[in-house]
Amino acid sequence: MSKLGFKIKQKIKSNIQNVYLPGLYKRYASKCQVNEKRVIIADMHSDKIPFSMEQIYNTLVAKGYSPIVMCKDIAKMSYPQLLKFLKGFMKEYAAAGYVYICSYFLPVSSCKKRKETKVIQLWHSGGLLKKMGYDTKDDIPRDYKGDVTANYDLVTVSAEVCETVWEKALRLPAGTAKATGLARTDVYFNEEWNAGKIESFYKTFPEAKGKKVVLYAPSFSGNAAEPKCDGIKSDIKSIMKKFSDEYFFLVKLHPHLRDAYPDYEDKRLACFSTEDILPVTSILITDYSSVLFDYSIYKKPFILFCPDYESYKNERGFYTDIKSFPAPFATDTNKLEEIFREKMFFDYDEEEYEEFFKKYMGACDGKCSDRIVNMVAKL
Repeated sequence: MSKLGFKIKQKIKSNIQNVYLPGLYKRYASKCQVNEKRVIIADMHSDKIPFSMEQIYNTLVAKGYSPIVMCKDIAKMSYPQLLKFLKGFMKEYAAAGYVYICSYFLPVSSCKKRKETKVIQLWHSGGLLKKMGYDTKDDIPRDYKGDVTANYDLVTVSAEVCETVWEKALRLPAGTAKATGLARTDVYFNEEWNAGKIESFYKTFPEAKGKKVVLYAPSFSGNAAEPKCDGIKSDIKSIMKKFSDEYFFLVKLHPHLRDAYPDYEDKRLACFSTEDILPVTSILITDYSSVLFDYSIYKKPFILFCPDYESYKNERGFYTDIKSFPAPFATDTNKLEEIFREKMFFDYDEEEYEEFFKKYMGACDGKCSDRIVNMVAKL
């Protein structure tokens, strides 16, 4: 998408949020009462319940709720289809007791909601790394009209160190972000789930048996309209080839990068999410992706490969010094090759790793979904 096309799209989104949706909500709210048993699971980036909300959905069902699932990938929809989806959501929203989301979801922030309705932002990443929200123009353009994060009653974060940072980045009142842990991480503590993912992986990739699985899962630079990845543009394939006798390399691209780099992902991986691969991964390579925080639950080594580190630091910025993480750091393939040749990813101190985990993911203990639902009931 061109910059002009992106700006036009943002303008249309702004008008829908600030004019069309508030009118719908006001009309529907005038005709109904809030039903505290009505729970909505909503997302605009997937046609099914996102991984980040699966555990909350299961927990709600176990507690006797019947969540209304309103998840659609709006990138695949025409404008008439989009407007129909938005109209349906606003009608349910006007009477809902609770709404769970896990990413920016403009409809919930488009109006002045009823105080009886509670919006819970689960988000889809943990820890602290790259700047986000209103702290960077890449997430929310400076000229965007409207409050992207209005109406949040609770934002769940992975550790106490995240609370004030998230409240600032999302322009939320103090106390909105709570270190409940992330619902998405509960499955990583489930031995049966892990065993199932490992079995499925080796059925699909039998040639990986006997080797250490290395997963390269980079994020992207810029915004969703013009994503790029300097790590992919570097000659990382040469590293994979040199060390292929001992390691089985996989590349799992961020969804925004797949169209730009179609030759870099094994098509057999299409049925596996990044999360599905973590249980079998021996070494993770990433850049600025929060997948490293999910992965830290397994207490296994990771590598930071950041060819564009200086420009990324200057243009977007970080909340923390990523060079302080318990992992080798490389900005070019020569250093990355040295890391593999010398096996430097095994040099981390276990106590340092544990401190890193507690600092950024300390509230994630496999019981987050129950804790969140119980806390929501008391809002």
